[in-house]
Amino acid sequence: MDRDELAPLIDHTVLGPETTIDDVEAVLDDAADYGMNACIPPYAVGHAADYAPEVTLATVIGFPHGQNDPDVKRREGVLAWKAGADELDVVINVGRLEAGQLEAVADELAELVAAVPIPVKVIVETALLTDEQKRSACEAAREADAAMVKTSTGFADGGATVADVELMSESLPVKASGGVGSYEEAMAMLEAGAERIGASSGVEILEGAPE
Repeated sequence: MDRDELAPLIDHTVLGPETTIDDVEAVLDDAADYGMNACIPPYAVGHAADYAPEVTLATVIGFPHGQNDPDVKRREGVLAWKAGADELDVVINVGRLEAGQLEAVADELAELVAAVPIPVKVIVETALLTDEQKRSACEAAREADAAMVKTSTGFADGGATVADVELMSESLPVKASGGVGSYEEAMAMLEAGAERIGASSGVEILEGAPE
């Protein structure tokens, strides 16, 4: 896959706790220059939509732990959409998932999906889950009509793996995120079934791709 084909599959990301507007603008500049999307903190969405209207903007909801009240997640999603977000990446409530409260997990996601007219990706945080729990999380996301499932926030102890992408892609399209830092790693995820890559190393990934 060459650079032009790969670029629109990458969500170039900056989500650290110290992320400044300057950091966001740098990511947006790179995204615009290379043809990538951008994934940025919710507080910066309005500014980003004005600064780089040509860039597809994703932002995060309930980030990074997913334990917000469902009403808060829904409201956060609506505010992000109205501010200019094109896509939402919402963190699943891992505690409820591990407690076996699958209906509550699916209902929470469905309420968010129904509240916005833009794609919702569900971050399942694979490093914290068994394979059975990963399947349950993906099934909840599918029941909620989510557009995609995503491996990781990047803030737990572990990121995307080929095995997890293969497992998750049985249910929904997959965004592989967390620890993908090179062209070779990105291609391994895509070959395993991922349809999107989330990475703070978007430029490095594309610089390694054939032109």
